[in-house]
Amino acid sequence: MMQEAEAEDGLDSAVRRLERATALLESRLDSLVQTVSAAAGGLFDEDRSKLADELDAARGRERELKAAGEDAARALDRAITEIRQVIGGPSGGES
Repeated sequence: MMQEAEAEDGLDSAVRRLERATALLESRLDSLVQTVSAAAGGLFDEDRSKLADELDAARGRERELKAAGEDAARALDRAITEIRQVIGGPSGGES
C-alpha cells in the first residue's frame, strides 16, 4: 500500500508539472501570437498608407496630363485656325 501511495504521489507530481508546463507554453504562445498580430497589423497599415500615397501621386499626375492635353488641344486648334487663315480656307471649325 505504501508503494501505491508513493506511486500516486509521483503521478500527481508529474501531472502538476505537466499542467504548469502546459500553462507556461500557452502563455508564451499567446504572447507570441499577440506580437505577430501586432506586427502584421502594422505592416497592413504601412501598406495601406503607401498605397494611398501612390494613389494620390497618380491622381496628381493624371490631373497634370489632362491639363497638358487640354493645353495641347487648344494650341493645335489655334494652329489650325492660323493655317486656314494663311491659306485662305474656312475658319472657326467649319468643315
